[in-house]
Amino acid sequence: MVRLSGGSFGTVATYLPGERLVGVSVRERAVEVAIVATLDRPLPETADEVRRAVADLAGDRPVHVRVDDIVVEGT
Repeated sequence: MVRLSGGSFGTVATYLPGERLVGVSVRERAVEVAIVATLDRPLPETADEVRRAVADLAGDRPVHVRVDDIVVEGT
């Protein structure tokens, strides 16, 4: 994973006191994480790693990971 992504219109975000966390949307029923990835490893593996990293913080909510963009090294 290269970085979090706010999505096409910057709508994937969570508002915290005094700041906005772009790339993570925490809702009542699910958590959505939008990322920019590389092709250094299979995308499903990257998504699984992000999901595992967030799972403890998500409680009982499912974690949905979406790949918004891919960065190709050297281009």
